[in-house]
Formats: sequence, structure tokens, C-alpha cells
Amino acid sequence: MSILQAQNVHYIYQSKYQKVHAVKGIDFEFEEGRFYAIVGKSGCGKTTFLSLLAGLDLPTEGQIVYNGKSTAEHNRDDYRLRAISLICQSYNLFPLLTVEENVAYPMLLRGVKESEAKHIAHKKLKDVGLGDTYYNRLPAMLSGGEQQRVAIARALASDARIILADEPTGNLDTENSEIVFSLLQRLAHEEGYCIIVVTHDTAIADKADEVLRLRDGALIG
Repeated sequence: MSILQAQNVHYIYQSKYQKVHAVKGIDFEFEEGRFYAIVGKSGCGKTTFLSLLAGLDLPTEGQIVYNGKSTAEHNRDDYRLRAISLICQSYNLFPLLTVEENVAYPMLLRGVKESEAKHIAHKKLKDVGLGDTYYNRLPAMLSGGEQQRVAIARALASDARIILADEPTGNLDTENSEIVFSLLQRLAHEEGYCIIVVTHDTAIADKADEVLRLRDGALIG
């Protein structure tokens, strides 16, 4: 059963000097328990499409539908806080917060009590292979792979069932890329998350359940 749908989605960037049709008529349904890869050359619309799925902007035409309701009808701040989690290539960790505090922060925004937020943060960190020796470290004390796993733990702590990732292994070496990929794959197949990844990494695309190939903003198969 689908949890997120793109229905005839178009997106046009309009400036004083030019108009760019970045996304052209994409129709697709995403299901829980599956791992999706979005691939294509630079400038083909991958990240723009992901940003529309994330509710960072609205389609120029068509709609993104979550649980039967268009993102245009949702409170998009609430949608981004509760329905989806976005993992970026740059990790986006707060540099002055500890690992524990970074993971707990989104829960505190939702009104979770601090003691419960810490307990859940510890569990999610252990789920991504980071034990108690990491809790009080700052992001600068971690490797790139460790920082990305903290970002994934933070996404899991949000309790959202849809995880969107924009080039999550782009800054990682082969070993850490495989760790992050295996973790995301396990979340889809064993825990029922809907995982949607924009990637240039052919190893990720080759192992995804479904691959969405974009060319000039359009889905080509």
C-alpha cells in the first residue's frame, strides 16, 4: 500500500531572465518497506523532486499526496517534523551540541520529555552502531561515516516512516558508504520504512528495490 504519491508533478523555476522546467509530469507511488533510488545526470531534477517530496516547496502543477492528502493542504512544518525525515550529504548536525543532543533535539521540538528523548536517542544511536562512548562527543570529533550515522539516528528518532536522503554517501569512502547503505536497506526491509535516496552511487542504485531514472526532469522508466 502506498504511503506517498507523486501525481503529475511539475516544477518550474521562474526568474526575470529565464524559466526552467525542472520536473516534468512525474507520476509514482512509494510504499513502506521498500528502498528506492532516484538517479540521473546532474541537473536532471533529482534534488528538486526530492525537495517536493519533502514539502520544502509545492509543485507548480500536480501534487504530492501523503496519506491521501496533498502537501498543499498539510501544515508543511508539521509534515516535515512528523511525516518525513530528510538526511543530507552535509549531515547538518549542530556543531555545538553533543551526539546525544543532536539526536534528541527533534523530539524535544515535538514536546517529548527530556528524559524520554535521551532514552530514545540512546536506543537509536545503538541501532546505527554508536554506543555510549559516542553520546557526549561533538560532531567535530567524529569521522564522516560516524556523523552520517548520527544523522540517520536523528531521522529515526523523529518517528517518521518516510526517510528521504540526498546523496547520503557522497562524502564517504567505500567502507562507510556500504555501512550507511546496509543500514538504510535494513530499515526498509526489516522495519518497514519507506526509504527514498537520491544518488550517483551505482552500487546503491543496483541494490535498490526500485530505481527511478530521471532525464531532463522526466521519469524515463
